[in-house]
Amino acid sequence: MEKILNKLLKKPWLVLVVFLIMTVGFFKVMKSNSRMETDLDKYMPQHHPAFVYSNQAEEWFNIKDGIIIAIENQDGIYNPGTIQKVKDLTKALQKMKEINKDDVTSLYTADNIIGTEDGMDVRAFFKSTPKTDEDMEQLRSNVRNNEMIFGRLVSNDETVTVIIAEIEDDVFSQEFYQQILKLGESFNSPEKIHVAGRPIVEGTMALLGPADMKRMVPIVLLVIILVLLAVLRSFKSTFFTLLVVLFSTVWTFGLMAAIGIPIYAVSTMIPVMLIAIGVADGIHLYSHLHLFMNKNPQASKKDAMLDMIKGMWKPVIMTSVTTAVGFISLLTSQVYPIKYFGLFTAFGVMMAMVFSLVLIPAGIMVFGLPRWKKHNNGVNENTQSFATIFSAKIVKYKYVTIIVTAVIIFISIAGIGKVWINSSFLEKFEKDSDIVLTDKFINENFGGTSTLNVIFDSQDDGAFKNPAVLKAIDKMQDDVEGTLQVVGNSFALSDYLKRMNKVMHADDEAYNVIPESQELVAQYLLLYEMSGDPENLWKVVDYDYKKANLTFQLKSDNSKAINSTIEVIEKHIPELNTLNVEIKYAGSGYKGLVFTDLILKGQIASLIMSLAIVVLLISLMFKNILAGLIGAVPIIITSIISFGVMGLLNIPLSTTTALLSSIAIGIGIDYAVHFLERYKIYATETGDKVLTSQHTMQHSGRAIVFNAIVVIAGFLVLLFSVFPPNRALGALVSLNMFTSFLGTVTIMYLMLFVSNIYFKRK
Repeated sequence: MEKILNKLLKKPWLVLVVFLIMTVGFFKVMKSNSRMETDLDKYMPQHHPAFVYSNQAEEWFNIKDGIIIAIENQDGIYNPGTIQKVKDLTKALQKMKEINKDDVTSLYTADNIIGTEDGMDVRAFFKSTPKTDEDMEQLRSNVRNNEMIFGRLVSNDETVTVIIAEIEDDVFSQEFYQQILKLGESFNSPEKIHVAGRPIVEGTMALLGPADMKRMVPIVLLVIILVLLAVLRSFKSTFFTLLVVLFSTVWTFGLMAAIGIPIYAVSTMIPVMLIAIGVADGIHLYSHLHLFMNKNPQASKKDAMLDMIKGMWKPVIMTSVTTAVGFISLLTSQVYPIKYFGLFTAFGVMMAMVFSLVLIPAGIMVFGLPRWKKHNNGVNENTQSFATIFSAKIVKYKYVTIIVTAVIIFISIAGIGKVWINSSFLEKFEKDSDIVLTDKFINENFGGTSTLNVIFDSQDDGAFKNPAVLKAIDKMQDDVEGTLQVVGNSFALSDYLKRMNKVMHADDEAYNVIPESQELVAQYLLLYEMSGDPENLWKVVDYDYKKANLTFQLKSDNSKAINSTIEVIEKHIPELNTLNVEIKYAGSGYKGLVFTDLILKGQIASLIMSLAIVVLLISLMFKNILAGLIGAVPIIITSIISFGVMGLLNIPLSTTTALLSSIAIGIGIDYAVHFLERYKIYATETGDKVLTSQHTMQHSGRAIVFNAIVVIAGFLVLLFSVFPPNRALGALVSLNMFTSFLGTVTIMYLMLFVSNIYFKRK
């Protein structure tokens, strides 16, 4: 490798020009082909059995995610202006090419099942907007008396009504998202219009994600420049170190665009990652160069460059490979954003390694050595003195260090048991953001903006005309709604039959129950099919009455809410099984829950895999299994502390924070590799354990401190992100970098010292 690099650098100008031209090419591809993935279903593996079944159920019952538009009038909705606005807004949505006319539900389009002298009829609540007080009062009375509408389309206090427009997954776009928002704004006075629903969450995330990335990159660049100038004390060194990370970032996004991989929400953090990580190689290279020039002030730039390559190519490659392994281990995840984040960040890390080993030496050859302020002997003596004192103190107070570390690990393990997984996409936003406040408003007035679909399946023809089965479903609905505050409402075939039974008995509340005979159930269903729109019926039952769909409305989309709902539902499984009915789940809410399980499984697999590979790699690099095990100690401790802090501070695992262990291992292991490499070199040169410790602390310890400062500063920039999970990740990774650094120069150093590795035992 050293010979290859030396050959490349015989024509440094050519190297710089070729890399610049290739980077411009990648930039053009990135600019023209990059796209943001807005469909949250595309975050999930569609071949997974749960998703396959859910997609089938969505086809059977026409289950779609809906855009919810709430019309609020503090003085009450029952006035000609507000009711006309419901009609006009409904018609405007029906005319949009992305929305099927029959998939818009509002007070204007909803069916009102009523009893007549001839039996039963299904009518609209209104066709023309009521003008007189008498007609408006009749509309109010009709809504109040209909349990299927009151509380579902009109709030209990009658100040809000909603319009629900269901859409297909593949029609949503940023243009459509903007159309919906503009439509809402055009109707926004004097009534207040609120727009919510899962598609709106997707659209907002797709809008804020790139904007967040554009805002974060300049901030992280500014922070890194300032820190690099303070650490490297050279504009020239800072420029080429930044050039490395900028080139690697452009190549990464250019490759993604070239092969058609979209940008997910979590992908927006890749530039911050590469900028914070990519500077590490430059810091170690320039730190080595600085020490060489202090000892050899008369050396030529070629001699300095050759010594830098000779002394540092191996640890730079080692650390880059181990960092890349940490990210590549994310390929074990079945969650697409995490998988692709790991793959392309690993590619970016490896490109940063190549650029560091080629661009920085080429820059030295073309533009000369960096101009550093010459250190006097006093400074060198102070540095050496500090390294001597620090290494001696660690050995002297080794038991204190071990005890403190053990206590921290014990507390962290207790915290790990409190870690939970959250699939909520809404909780990625600020609590006081418009989209969260709108969602909260609709949840307070209606059943909930999130849904969980329970699919009932039977082998018996006409099973869902059986009163016993219908009563069991109705009992489940009452139990779930009565037990859990997070469940606001539910809707199933049982609601249709209770309504029909009531209106056929002169609206007597005593008959708001499931009919007792199967014949009567069949009669009611036949009457409805003849009188109303049977398409509505097929949303809750199939044509053969062998499958049925029950929808629960939830006031939260996080995994705790969905899990608690499923827990109550499954208490009713034994009763339904005796009636030859099985239960499965479908819809976006359930897929989100499966999503959390995949995150957890991927996290565990990634952690185990990356640890095993890193230990193996270090063992092979240093030709010593003990070195591999000792090198892994700081990152193991770091991972325990990290997850412990998450549990103690109630920070959930999400698609963002699930990256934590791989980042901690991938970056944190760099400190151990550099320390081990330099320890091995000095052990061979001096043969003295104390001198080896002092020299290693002075050389690698110094570079590790600089590296940790820059990486921590880079990741702390994530605290400025608009997404709370990104801020949590920035804080946690910064903590990880600090604990990895501290663990390397304390616990790992102690283990090296005590084990007598690279020294003959006496």
